[in-house]
Amino acid sequence: MGEDGTVHAELRRNTPDTSDAGTMNVLLQGMVEELRSGEAGEGVCAIGVGAAGTVEWPVGRIRWAPNNNYENWDVRGDLERTTGLPTVVDNDGNVAGLAEARLGERRYDDMLLLTVGTGVGAGIVLGGRIYRGAHGLGAEVGHMNVNPDGPQCGCGNFGCLESVASGTALTRMGRTAAAHDPDGMLAGLAAEDGGEVTGRHVTTAATAGDPTAQSLFQRLGRALGTGIAGLNAIFEFEVVLIGGGLVDAGELLLGPARRAAREFHYGPPHVRPIPQVLPATYKGDAGKIGAGLLALEETVGPERAGLPSIG
Repeated sequence: MGEDGTVHAELRRNTPDTSDAGTMNVLLQGMVEELRSGEAGEGVCAIGVGAAGTVEWPVGRIRWAPNNNYENWDVRGDLERTTGLPTVVDNDGNVAGLAEARLGERRYDDMLLLTVGTGVGAGIVLGGRIYRGAHGLGAEVGHMNVNPDGPQCGCGNFGCLESVASGTALTRMGRTAAAHDPDGMLAGLAAEDGGEVTGRHVTTAATAGDPTAQSLFQRLGRALGTGIAGLNAIFEFEVVLIGGGLVDAGELLLGPARRAAREFHYGPPHVRPIPQVLPATYKGDAGKIGAGLLALEETVGPERAGLPSIG
């Protein structure tokens, strides 16, 4: 990736079921080697990693990840030793927020980015700077509790925002709905693929007008909007941006999220403005772009990398 956010070469690999540190190290090192040996690999000066889970900044160690099998994984140290390249590692929500703050359609000094995919990540920008908390472990928005009696989250708690407003939640709700209506569209789509209902099936059915699938998006979006209203009561953002894979569903997700954010907003709108809820500029690409920006900034500095300063 270049300093202006242009992606010059890209590889995609699925996360293996055995996503322990050893397996992931081999995968990442192989991808780095393949990219460096390609035509766009000349002049590569750093590696940036955006990782789901609790990432210790600036050490670059993933302390724990609720949806993966690694713990206390020294990603930064492992990659630097094997590749010889300086490496930075941060939470995937943080680096996605960095990309939107630096290179989005507008510059926002106080904004919230929610990445809605397998889980719910967040990048919080306050006063023009990425908020990481006292120990670099903050902004775990997906694990704030919105319903103590809700479903169990991958982190072990019950009723986290992630457990009711993510792709994982959509899959769970879709499978329950299909089990109750074996002749419905959701069950039919899964049968055609020879497997269980996934979030993709729910999205396909909702886009085709299936009322059951659309009702699931209503529930998902409402939960997301409720979380947005609570966070905005604390921080007061200029804008809330929605990224991650699920934002491709468009108004199926954003419509009910906006309505709930308005419904539960603290204070009269003429006294305390309601922030807009918009799709992120980079959608599902924000994480990789932000990781690259962070690597350039931390290794060669924002001025030499040609990056706009923030804060």
